[in-house]
Amino acid sequence: MALVRMTKHGHACVRLSAEGRVLVVDPGAWSPDVPLDDADAVLVTHEHADHVDAARVARLGIPVFAPADARIPGLETIGVRAGEEFTAAGFRVRAVGGRHAEITDGEPDCANLGYVVDGDFYHPGDSLHVPEVAVRTLAIPAQASWFKMGEAISFARAVAPERSFAIHDGQVNERGLASVNGWLGENARGYRYLAPGETL
Repeated sequence: MALVRMTKHGHACVRLSAEGRVLVVDPGAWSPDVPLDDADAVLVTHEHADHVDAARVARLGIPVFAPADARIPGLETIGVRAGEEFTAAGFRVRAVGGRHAEITDGEPDCANLGYVVDGDFYHPGDSLHVPEVAVRTLAIPAQASWFKMGEAISFARAVAPERSFAIHDGQVNERGLASVNGWLGENARGYRYLAPGETL
């Protein structure tokens, strides 16, 4: 198996590269730092702007995979459903999950897929869906309107990866980030905080 470099970018965006192939997950409007010019494909977990900058991604002219039920105006996507396996930028991808986490009273209710890439890396999008397959590296949501830290810890324990790092931290100030890192550092296997641009 080729060595895969995982680089965390702003908020929920992760860039995977191996042997000259580049796959980007969730290049949203809160991730302006992610380089996209050399990307071969994009995975979008769901339609919210913090996970997909539709105008920027549309200009790339590359395959963009997203939930089949997603509504992303101005962006042509290849629709996928939970349980489907496909290849994107030469990486093997399995779509899991199905719905965005609930904030309150069933809202928001939109499609959300997590992606397991090469059986190694799992990005859950805006959900805490535990995949049925083992993964080595887990991206853990660090903050959102739809969850509390105890749920993130339970999620990390249930997935039980070898290593993990935080995503979805675009609204967290320094004090909050210290708390997130403290809790996840104590409770998530192999946890390491990655600042935007840092690589595993």
